[in-house]
Formats: sequence, structure tokens, C-alpha cells
Amino acid sequence: MTLRHLKIFILVYQLQNITKTAETLHIAQPSVSIAIKELENYYGIILFDRINKRIYPTQAAHNLYGYAVHIIDLYEEMEVNIKNWEDDSPLKIGCSITIGNFIFPQLMKEWEKKLPKMKFKIIINNSQIIENLILNNEIDIALIEGKGTHPEQLIQSPFLNDRLCLIVCPDHPLTKTKRISLEKLMTYPFLLRESGSGVRELIDALFLMHHIQLEPILESASTQAIVRAVNENIGISILPYLMVKEDIGRGTVIELPLKDLDLSRQFSIIHHKNKYLTRHTLQFIKICQIWAENKKER
Repeated sequence: MTLRHLKIFILVYQLQNITKTAETLHIAQPSVSIAIKELENYYGIILFDRINKRIYPTQAAHNLYGYAVHIIDLYEEMEVNIKNWEDDSPLKIGCSITIGNFIFPQLMKEWEKKLPKMKFKIIINNSQIIENLILNNEIDIALIEGKGTHPEQLIQSPFLNDRLCLIVCPDHPLTKTKRISLEKLMTYPFLLRESGSGVRELIDALFLMHHIQLEPILESASTQAIVRAVNENIGISILPYLMVKEDIGRGTVIELPLKDLDLSRQFSIIHHKNKYLTRHTLQFIKICQIWAENKKER
């Protein structure tokens, strides 16, 4: 017994005519008769009485009809919902803090233009936490600063270039120095982002390359808290340019050149290597990459 048998039975029951059923379904009349006979044999019942060249549903047919309609309705509902499940399921996206605060709003405009029906669930946190969410299959895809720390489990694609910058208060003694060495820098207290953030991991790695272990006097997940502390001359900091460019523009803090460190970095799109990428996920990646390419050309 198949869905085809039930669909034929339903129409025969409704039309009470084998010939009309065959015409409606565009199949041969014997095919309809065979399908009904196979159903009767399968259940060991008679579905239609054949009297004076007409057919009449039996009580067994009345009973089967309700079930058959319900089964076909459920099947057709399943077909629609399963084929369109991506439209109803939100894409779960993770963003590191810099990206979430400064890049994500711009990307949202692009997504809304290209994928107006797409639903999103966004989580913003430091890069380490976002990467762990990817590894635990709690989100579908992520935009992070730098690269993931589990390359054997991740697919990573370059997304956008950025840089970090050294900031001090406007009247800091370092503003009188043209090009600052690491040795000079280390004589001042540091205020840094929290451990686990992409910014902090890059800074720690850069300084360790010069055999320097940083010990900040303040760690915070709030960039603005760090900027305010720098403005009050509590210490100096290295932060993403994207997050402090307005403060630099207002003169709240001053950006200074650094002699021995390359402060450029890369943002990445990451997902688990075993994660199935839906049509919407692939579209999302493409939109991000096109947006990033357009930014480079400006």
C-alpha cells in the first residue's frame, strides 16, 4: 500500500466513478481498478459495491476515507514544510565584539536587501566564546577577529582586514615621541581587553614574539571603559581602530605609531567542518564576502 493507492482511493470515493477518476488523474482506467483491488486485498476488505454499473462505498470505505484524507493532508503539509524549512528556521550567527558592534549593523542592511525573508539569531561575545559555540553546534556560522584556535575542526575563510592601534591620553608623555619602541612602551601601565577576546589573543601573541609577557593593570570586555580610563591617563591601550576611530576623531584619545609591532589583523568567517551549510548560510557567506570586497575598493 502506497500514497498513490490512497490518492486514487480518495478520488474514487469522492467521484464514485472509475472512469472519471482515471480521466482526472490522467491515467488508464485499468490502473485505477487495479489500485482499488490492491487496497482491498491488502486490508482484506471490500471498498465498493458494484451494482448496476455503478459503485457505492461500503462502510469499510467510509472508515478508510477519513484516515486516507488525514494521511495525504499530513504528507502534503510535510512536503511543503520540509522543502521550505530554511525559510522558517533562523540562521544562528555568532559575532565577536568588534564585528558585532561596528560591522554587523552594516552587514544587516545588505542581508535585508538580498534576503528579506531570512530570519536571524545573533550572539555577540568574545572570539573564544563564539568559537566554542561553533564547536558545540550551538550556532551555524560566525564572524570572528583573527583565526579560530581549532583549525583541525573548522573551515575558515578570510573576510576583512583590520588593524589595532596604540592609544594614549592627549597629554601623555608618549605624544612627544615620534616612533615608540617596545622598551619605551613597557614603562607604562597597560589597559587591555579581557582574555579570550580576539584582540587580546593577537596582542599577547605579538608581544610574546618579542619575549614580553604583558600584565595589564585593568582588563575589560568594555572598549569604552578602557577608552575612558586611557583618557583619564590611568594607562595606555591597544585596541581595534574600528572601535576607537570616533574617539580619536573627537580627540578623546590620541593614536600613536608603534615601531616594532605589526598591528594589522584579519577577520574570518568560520563554521564547523562537518556542518551542513544550508542555502541561506551559503548566501550569507557570499553577501559578507561581496560586502568586504566592496569595502576594499573604496
